[in-house]
Amino acid sequence: MKKTVFSGMRPTGKLHLGHLVGALNNWIDLQNKYDCIFGIVDWHALMGEYEQSKEIKENIIDMAIDWVACGIDVSKSIVFVQSHVPEHLELQMIFSCITPLGWLERNPIYKEQLREIKSRDLQTYGFLGYPVLQAADILLYKANAVPIGEDQLPHIELAREILRRFNHIYKTNFFNDCEAILTKMPRLLGLDGRKMSKSYQNAVNLGDSEKEIKSKVKKMFTDPKRIKFTDPGHPDECNVHMYYEVFAPAKKKEVDEWCTKAQKGCTECKSILGDILADYLAPIREKRTELEKDKDRIWDILDEGRQKAQKIARKTITEIKEVIF
Repeated sequence: MKKTVFSGMRPTGKLHLGHLVGALNNWIDLQNKYDCIFGIVDWHALMGEYEQSKEIKENIIDMAIDWVACGIDVSKSIVFVQSHVPEHLELQMIFSCITPLGWLERNPIYKEQLREIKSRDLQTYGFLGYPVLQAADILLYKANAVPIGEDQLPHIELAREILRRFNHIYKTNFFNDCEAILTKMPRLLGLDGRKMSKSYQNAVNLGDSEKEIKSKVKKMFTDPKRIKFTDPGHPDECNVHMYYEVFAPAKKKEVDEWCTKAQKGCTECKSILGDILADYLAPIREKRTELEKDKDRIWDILDEGRQKAQKIARKTITEIKEVIF
């Protein structure tokens, strides 16, 4: 039997190149090796975006379109919306009863986000319990593995601590351990060299037009040490160079040469990169355009996924109640 993989994304805005190389491309590969369950985790979105909750529904449909356009195969994988399967919250409630408060307060990701995100109030009960719901998402399907970035490792470790505590308290081996599948791709920075984020408006979105892509790339930050055209560049210190490594690795040697020998200026370098990214995203853009014409079909896909996910979820909850009560 294939192992089960669970992963999810919060529908908080348009998907961008960072999502594609950091998660989606990995998910697409995993579909052939595992039984994959991919959730659009809207309860998680609400935890941080509760003041802009009206945007979540449109973001859900946009995300589903992007997933299918990028290559998530709904005949191989279960794709659904988290809130459509109420067992997620039921298992979260059970886990909340056994999770020590200190575990959540010590979570480094929680402390980092409280420190960095000042645009909204995250000092809420729901946001503190974010990892408990995440553990419920994973363990509801008895997932063996979760594909994540290295920055999310503390959440997976907390999920493992919760499952061990459940097994210990109820003297059972109900939950097996789950492991992290780390993405092989380093984090792709935004166009300005910061973390790629909708808040910074520094991303190339998967749904951007060819014109939008090229316009955004022209504004990318380049090598700060290269002042004049005749100055040699430093590829390892230039964010543009990272994009070539990811999206046009065959050109890396050529790019290194024209950069270090000052054969091309940064403006021309970015213009070439803009063409490469526009061509790279063209098939996704065309598929998106086609899918957007029939959003009812997308909702049908999500409902079909809900039925499959809920069948598994109900069985798990029934078995858990037999262990507890």
